[in-house]
Amino acid sequence: MFKVLRDLLRYNKEFLVGTILIAIILALIVASFFSPYDENAIYVVAPDMPPSAEFWLGTTSRGQEVFWQIAASMRNTLFFGIIVALVSRIIAIAVGLISGYIGGRTDQIIMAVNDTLGALPNIPILLLLVFVLRDQMTWFMLAITAALLGWTHDSRLIRSVALSLRQREFTRHAVFSGMRTPQILIREHLPYVMPIVFFTTMNNMIWAIGLEVTLSVLGFSDINRPTIGGMIYWANAHSAMVSGIWWWVAFPMLFVVILFLGLFMLAMSVNEYIDPRSRLARMGA
Repeated sequence: MFKVLRDLLRYNKEFLVGTILIAIILALIVASFFSPYDENAIYVVAPDMPPSAEFWLGTTSRGQEVFWQIAASMRNTLFFGIIVALVSRIIAIAVGLISGYIGGRTDQIIMAVNDTLGALPNIPILLLLVFVLRDQMTWFMLAITAALLGWTHDSRLIRSVALSLRQREFTRHAVFSGMRTPQILIREHLPYVMPIVFFTTMNNMIWAIGLEVTLSVLGFSDINRPTIGGMIYWANAHSAMVSGIWWWVAFPMLFVVILFLGLFMLAMSVNEYIDPRSRLARMGA
């Protein structure tokens, strides 16, 4: 793992830039734990103050300092993406490995279910669930629901690798040695799909964060919990752009773009590293 990180940092500028951008976001999240204000408190500072030495990124019409609100919002937004990515990765890995290794009728049934779920439109389903379960749809439940909808494409990628691994000599040796199917999948096959898992995790986090921002801006999530989308929602509710309070909208959008770019560059550089030809070309071979 350390050798892979060393090679990526040394030969891949996109990975280096992506790491720096994500480091900025992580530093902001760490700073959120030292905020002098409660993240849900309002009218704790003078409202509608522009960026200055006292208020670095200005203040909102709700009397909140934009810098500390962005710090708390970025933490919650990134945490949402992490929850969605982790839960959906567990499902994708399990479905992909089992379907690819077992094959036959089991593979056909699993892939039929997989393709059916993959064809469903995610945002309309989430909006419908929010309307139906308005009072019960918490921020955590929304993350779990998004995770249950975000694994189908990635499970197919993992399955394609598992299909080739099933025919390898080391798999036959594992079977002849008496290893059970779960042991073969976890000990023998899982390490081979981890690069794909890492790549798809970055992409899935981008999708989940974009989904959270979209739903929050529309008011279809817990708007009282600070998130980047929630900040933009409250800015629109107070007509921030019309009132000239541009910093209330501009800075949250800037930091979410930094987050997207960082995750995208990490995903692309790791995908390139997986391809031996691209990796050798980077290293000058």
